Amino acid sequence: MNNKILVVLGALVLALSIPLYSVYAKTQPFPDVPATKHFAEAVNELAERNIIGGYPDGTFKPGNSITRGQAAAIIAKMTKLDTTNVKDPKFKDVTLANGYYKAIAALAEKGVIKGYADGRFGPNDSITRAQMASILIKAFELPLYRDPDYGFKDVVHKNSHRDSIYSMYRLDLTTGTTPTTFSPNAPITRGQAAKLLKAAEDIKPGILTLYAKDYNWKRFNDVSKTNSDVFDIVPANETPMFLEPKTKIHIVPKKEGKSTLNFTNHYSATVELDYKKYYVHVEKNDGEWNISLEETEDIYSTPLELWSQELRTGNEALIETKSVTLSTEQGEVVEDHVQFRRCADNELQYCTGIHVDKPGKYIATVHYTDKKVIRYSVVVTQYDREFYYSARMMPIRSSEVVQVRGDAQLGKHVLPKGSEKIATVTRNPGTNVFHITAKKAGEFFIDFPDSVVAPGSHTIYYGITVRVSEVGPYLNVYAELSFEDDMIFD
Repeated sequence: MNNKILVVLGALVLALSIPLYSVYAKTQPFPDVPATKHFAEAVNELAERNIIGGYPDGTFKPGNSITRGQAAAIIAKMTKLDTTNVKDPKFKDVTLANGYYKAIAALAEKGVIKGYADGRFGPNDSITRAQMASILIKAFELPLYRDPDYGFKDVVHKNSHRDSIYSMYRLDLTTGTTPTTFSPNAPITRGQAAKLLKAAEDIKPGILTLYAKDYNWKRFNDVSKTNSDVFDIVPANETPMFLEPKTKIHIVPKKEGKSTLNFTNHYSATVELDYKKYYVHVEKNDGEWNISLEETEDIYSTPLELWSQELRTGNEALIETKSVTLSTEQGEVVEDHVQFRRCADNELQYCTGIHVDKPGKYIATVHYTDKKVIRYSVVVTQYDREFYYSARMMPIRSSEVVQVRGDAQLGKHVLPKGSEKIATVTRNPGTNVFHITAKKAGEFFIDFPDSVVAPGSHTIYYGITVRVSEVGPYLNVYAELSFEDDMIFD
């Protein structure tokens, strides 16, 4: 694949026909389909193309329903499905003599349609709005959005068509019968069916589908994007009955703009991790969506929040940042006046936002307006497959205070031999407050050998793990309390 690829989606031309009655469709509008009807344009165009037909009296009867057999025949021909050598679907009520047999068999073999639990297909039953949604999504291979959470109160979670209905809704192909209902079990009318068929036909060319096999991969992994409002990513499988693996992904345009897309291949211990990164350009020309992909190796400047893990209390004023300096762990100044901003979360005290542009290990020194100075260890790692650096930080503290619940019955604490060389540990008399001050790199455990569960509590405290590490010229102490809920033994 070239470093830069351009994917231009062409139009899907449907020129097949299957009138619902043996009447040649006229090009002029039906008298019972006035132009003011929301389905009029679709009805007239599909009738002119002989995809659907009218009645002998020249009317279309848009309010009449369509049977499941008729819908199968229409869909099979619209999607150019091969019906010459079909496998018997073994529906109890669909024999070789049935005029819709080949279409039903072909769609069943492809997994587009299913029968009832009792083994029937119901070719003469009116197709419901919910059934039509599932058939169109599968037949036109449109994106299937999963795990929906939307406002149709009459589409329950156990409804097998729920994902398809939601997908039609997300693709702007359908709306509810009211703002809060979809009427999934209501028969779909001829007018509604025409509009849905035309809408599915029109939206298909504007959706870009990428296949893992085109990259010589088994499946896509770690699919992500930026600027989520430009397009949707909808993963899928070429075998519909399986949710995984992601053998294809649909790119659904939402608005014009530029965004990014990146993904890797399926992880394997024997195959080196491969990846692709693209700029996605979404444009609309003459009412039609165009999506193009531009391969890139760019990595963006990455935002990072420096936070001392202190929260505001009550109406306490926010303490602003005065200046930020970035240096290497060896003390070499990288930038003396780092640009900074206040963190978005105003509940965080001593919180500063900066950007990092290179991988490495740094020390950020932040001066605050209350004259407090906090140093942060900043580790920036580059992963070529990502658009951003991986950045993590932690405040550097040469001392730490550990406060165990005041009613905890810890008893005495015991320090191991040699711990005084790593850090000094003091305890406020008669309390459960410990002060730990680093002296050199190392680790030890403060033991609570006499600790018991306090009355009214279920927690037992075992001790405190103390770790002292070197961060450049500074010592950082990390203390972790070990405890357990004794209710797990009940």
